[in-house]
Amino acid sequence: MKVTIIGAGPGDPDLITVKGLRALQEADVVMYTDSLVNDELIARAKPGATIHKSAGMALDEMVGIMIEAVREGKSVARVHTGDPSMYGAILEQIALLKKAGIGYEIIPGVSSVFAAAAALGAELTVPELTQTVILTRVEGRTPMPEREQLRDLAAHHSTLALYLSATLVKKVVNELLEAGWSENTPVGVVQRASWPDEIRVRTTLARLEEDMKAHGIRSHAMILAGWALDPALHDSDGHRSKLYDKTFTHRFRRGVKE
Repeated sequence: MKVTIIGAGPGDPDLITVKGLRALQEADVVMYTDSLVNDELIARAKPGATIHKSAGMALDEMVGIMIEAVREGKSVARVHTGDPSMYGAILEQIALLKKAGIGYEIIPGVSSVFAAAAALGAELTVPELTQTVILTRVEGRTPMPEREQLRDLAAHHSTLALYLSATLVKKVVNELLEAGWSENTPVGVVQRASWPDEIRVRTTLARLEEDMKAHGIRSHAMILAGWALDPALHDSDGHRSKLYDKTFTHRFRRGVKE
C-alpha cells in the first residue's frame, strides 16, 4: 500500500487522466483539497471510501492520517488541484511520508496554465515570436529568490504564465513595464479555468488592472502575458509552424518543391 498523489486537473471533473481517475476509484481513503478540487470528481470515488477534506488541516494532521491509513493496509489517494508539481506543496508531504517509510507515487494532471490557454484559444509558443514559456508568480507573502524577480524574468520577453498573482496586479504591471514591455502587450486572464463559472478576459498590459477589477477577478485566476496572446495571430498568415508545410522536409515526410 502507498499514497498516490493525483493531479485532479483545473476544475472540470473530466480533465483528470485515465490513470488518475482509476487510482481515485480504487482508493480506500481519499484526501482532497476541498477549496479547489471539484466535488463532482470526488463523488466518483468508490462506495465506502473514507473521504477527508484537507483545506482546514495543518501538515502534520494531514500526513498523519495518510500514514495511519497505509499502516492499516489501506490505499490512499491524495488529490491535488491542477498538476501537483506546480505550487502543489507536495515536497513537505513527501518528506514526511519518506521519513515514516511510506511509499508514494505521483500521477500528473492538467495544469491551470494549459486550461487557461485552451480557454483563450492560444498557443503559447509561436514560431519566430516566442519559443519560451516562463511559469512563475509575482512576489507576495511568499518571497521570491533574488534571481527570480518578475522584472528580471520578464526581460526575456517570452510568454509569461503567472500563478497566484491576481491580487497583485498593480505590481505585475509595474514589473513588466520596468522590464521594457509595451503597454499594448496582449494579456489574457482566465478565472476558474474549465469550471462552469469560468471568466475569460482579453486585455492589454495598460488595461489589465482596470479590466480585472471590472470583472471582479481577485483569486483563482491565471494571467498569461506576451505577444503569443495576440488574438490577431489567428487572422494573419505570419508566424506559422513549418511542421505541416508541404515544402518542409522532416524525418517522416519529404517536402514538395513548388
